Parts: sequence; structure tokens; C-alpha cells
Amino acid sequence: MRADCARCFGLCCVALTFSAASGFPEDKAAGKPCSRLRADFGCSVHGELRQRGYHGCTVYDCFGAGQKISRITYAGRDWRQDPGAAGEMFALLPVVRQLQELLRYLTEALTLEPARPLHGEVRTARERVERLTLADPATLLAVDVAAQRSAVNPLLLRTSELVRAQLPGRRKSRRGADLLGARLKGADLRGVELRGACLIAADLRGADLRQADLIGADLRDTDLRGADLTGALFLVQGQVDAARGDTGTRLPPSVARPGHW
Repeated sequence: MRADCARCFGLCCVALTFSAASGFPEDKAAGKPCSRLRADFGCSVHGELRQRGYHGCTVYDCFGAGQKISRITYAGRDWRQDPGAAGEMFALLPVVRQLQELLRYLTEALTLEPARPLHGEVRTARERVERLTLADPATLLAVDVAAQRSAVNPLLLRTSELVRAQLPGRRKSRRGADLLGARLKGADLRGVELRGACLIAADLRGADLRQADLIGADLRDTDLRGADLTGALFLVQGQVDAARGDTGTRLPPSVARPGHW
């Protein structure tokens, strides 16, 4: 459930739209290869993406969808070898990416001891979603991703509630809150529900975010220097990559410290 670009045929570099407004130095239409994509599907400026203005590339995470489509769905057949299937491959990327994201959350839910009463249901849901990711292209293109999310979301909500209930006191929900640029330096946000919250450019230096539910929270340019995210729920790599942090930022083991921090 982590991107492995070396095993992918550069699908995100072709399938997705790039625009200067969303963190790229140029506009690129969907289905058109990026000008930096090499013949071997590697990136000619991979080590300098931020310096070259490809900020959007550094925060995009396919959750392993790219290599799954490349190596399993199409068994190593790339879009250059089979241009007739290229459009189908590119159309599958957002579908499989969302399914892989659900797998990532369900897998984490199975590691959370307070949610053990739900593990049977979570495991069943995970097996169902994983079977879908291994299906043939026609089946995948017919998947109702919204329905899959609707089926999984109640389980993730109940998982979150069970984990956060272990903390003393009642915790205010900030679900979907507009906290753009909010000054929350040193705030006690332990166990707070921040699902889908807009925390763009918020000041969270030194904040305590242990066991906070961060699923879907927008952390672009959020200042996490010195913040404690130990045990933060459903935090994924793309969120961390989009934020600002330092050596004092404490992260859960499920995400890596970005190289640009």
C-alpha cells in the first residue's frame, strides 16, 4: 500500500492532469506523458522535484495502485507496448488508488487494540476490497467507489471512536472544520476528531495530536514543527509530505519523515 515507482510504468506521470495552479511548473493534459518521463519510466528530475517546481509530484501518493495495475492487472504489459489499452490503464489509476487507500485505512484499523471488537467486520471488509483490487480491468472500471467508501466509512468511524474513547474527558469534534491558517501553537488536540478538517497553513507547532483522527485532513503547508502525532489515526504519507516539520516532529511508524523537513 505504498507507492513503488520502480515497479510502475509511470502511470501517474501520464494519466493525471498537471497544472501550474496545483503545484507544477507547467500544464499537462491527462493522457499526455510528462516531459520529464524517461523511456524506462523513471523521472529525469526525481531527485530535484521540489527545486524544479514539481511540488505536486512530491505529495502525490497512489497507495501502491501504480505498481498493482502495472504488475498484476496488466501482468507487466506497459502502455507503450500496448497503446490500445493505454486509455483503460490510465482510467483505472484513480479507481484502484481509492481502493488502495481504503485498504490502507482498514489495515491500520486491524492494528488498533481498542477496536478489537470490530476486527472481524474490518477483516471481512478488507478482504472484499482487496479482491476488487485484483479484479480484471472491466470489473474494476465498473466499481462504484463511492459505494465502497460508504460501506467502509462506518467501520472506520467506529474504530476511531473506540480508540479515542480510551483518553480521559470528552473531546470536541472538529470534523470538517475550517481551520485555514489557524493559530494552534501548543494546542492540546489529543483524541480530537479532525476528519476532513482544512488545516492548510495552520500553525500547529508543538501541538499534541496524539490519537487525533486525521483521516482526510488537509495538511498542506501546515506547520508541524515540534508537534506530537504519535498514534495519530489514519495519517498517511501524502498528508505528511504536504506539511512542514522538523526533527522534533514525532510521527507514527506508519509514515516516514519527509526528506525536505
